Amino acid sequence: MSPSGGSVAKAKMAFVCNDCGADYRKWQGQCSECNAWNTIVEIRLAPAKTARTEQFSGFAGATTGKVQKLSDISLDDLPRVSSGMEEFDRVLGGGLVPGSVVLIGGHPGAGKSTLLLQTLCKLAEHMPALYVTGEESLQQVAMRARRLNLPTDKLSMLSETSIEQIAAQADAMQPKVMVVDSIQVMHMADVQSAPGSVTQVRESAAFLTRFAKQTGTVLLLVGHVTKDGSLAGPKVLEHMIDCSILLEGSHDSRYRTLRGNKNRFGAVNELGVFAMTEQGLREVTNPSAIFLQRAEDVASGSIVMVVWEGTRPLLVEVQALVDGSSLGNPRRVAVGLDQNRLAMLLAVLHRHGGIMVGDQDVFVNVVGGVKVGETSVDLALLLAIVSSFRDHPLPQDLIAFGEVGLSGEIRPVPSGQERLREAAKHGFKRAIVPKANAPKGGVAGMEIVTVKNLAEALEAI
Repeated sequence: MSPSGGSVAKAKMAFVCNDCGADYRKWQGQCSECNAWNTIVEIRLAPAKTARTEQFSGFAGATTGKVQKLSDISLDDLPRVSSGMEEFDRVLGGGLVPGSVVLIGGHPGAGKSTLLLQTLCKLAEHMPALYVTGEESLQQVAMRARRLNLPTDKLSMLSETSIEQIAAQADAMQPKVMVVDSIQVMHMADVQSAPGSVTQVRESAAFLTRFAKQTGTVLLLVGHVTKDGSLAGPKVLEHMIDCSILLEGSHDSRYRTLRGNKNRFGAVNELGVFAMTEQGLREVTNPSAIFLQRAEDVASGSIVMVVWEGTRPLLVEVQALVDGSSLGNPRRVAVGLDQNRLAMLLAVLHRHGGIMVGDQDVFVNVVGGVKVGETSVDLALLLAIVSSFRDHPLPQDLIAFGEVGLSGEIRPVPSGQERLREAAKHGFKRAIVPKANAPKGGVAGMEIVTVKNLAEALEAI
């Protein structure tokens, strides 16, 4: 009972998993959805309010939706704004789309803030741009911009973590591009939970997304990642946004790869390559060259393969090391490749290639820290394993690609002719490819060996 005699409404409580966002009626130690331990936290649910949804209903440029026939919708290309970096534009699908929301994730120190600061300083030269920082002070951002020699006289800065205040400032300024660094430290006043929690991240992202759609502002959100490399926060965050990209790269490497995981305005799995220098991130226009810095005397177990990343071919070197195992259960280690697929390919090699490596430790690695997910690596990987097992080096001017089936057949892969042309451009003279990928007119200066099964591929080397 309240002092005035009236009853006080009991606050509603909920229990939410911080990893996957699953809701529960009571606390429990393990989340039954993602099987994570000690990730369920208690949150207080705020009463339903309409003030927040109506507070900024008068966004500049807001339009009322109307029903249209599908045939009446214009198919003209969406207007795009160039970020000033071709590699960044490639991953975005051609540039920034007004009203779109882009989520950029990456490990601490990968260069997320550096990339966005460089981009906004360039865009601010010819359009209103706002950089909102919640993790760093304005002085820290200014010091970084000075160290990178960036133009700073046009970019507007704001140090704020309140979503309501950010929306109010942005509504008054009406920027064309806005960065929020990062979404995990933002909070809303009527959400009774700590910043970074599932509820705060979900509500803050939803509010900013609605703001971007109604005003036509390009919104760039910075997101943290978990220890396994996935984006932190609720999974619904990735459904809200239009484009999700990940900046990858180890601290001991000067190269960074920007990979698209989701894009409503372009192709997914696009790859952009940058080099971290004293002047910030610099584009690498010919990424194949940096991954092909091989020694003059190539040892056994090394071969170059051609993978397809987004809309372009990429030449990378795959290495294999096969050594006698002193363990009862030999090791299978894959860096940059799927370890389960490696085990499957070793079984195919034994069954259809007659080569037994069951008592050997097998280590495979993709040079340069590149992660390869497509099946075109199968043939090159097996040839590298056989080369290391027999201690027989493969020619330096040889490339290979193709998918290996469980029955030992070599299956074709998409864009075979473009892969061969890219290899010929870099001086490769010989290629082992699936028979279905053989180009009709051939490739100038390259000998192409076509194979139908694994036995023919092993005979070719």
